[in-house]
Amino acid sequence: MSVTGAKLASADDRLLRRDEVEYRARAVGPDVASLAFLIVNVSPQGLMARCGASLEPGDLVRVQLPLLGEVGAEVRWALGGRIGCQFLQPIAADDYPGLLAALRSR
Repeated sequence: MSVTGAKLASADDRLLRRDEVEYRARAVGPDVASLAFLIVNVSPQGLMARCGASLEPGDLVRVQLPLLGEVGAEVRWALGGRIGCQFLQPIAADDYPGLLAALRSR
């Protein structure tokens, strides 16, 4: 395996499984502008969303999540209208099942 292949394989190895959802959420961007997110997957550590706004890695956003309210997250990557965000504080294990059920209920 080439070095590039090894890097790609390790980049895709995740410690936590992502749960597929389709949830429309509101967020606030670094310029305090309101953003529309379509959350497509989530874990206790973060989420992936579709977003039409131009966000960059390192940007901080606040995402409105059911049951939890506003949650801070850092954009880790952005590509073609998709962003990956890491929550500033992981979702507590006791709160995650309820959050996941609420995200899937719509």
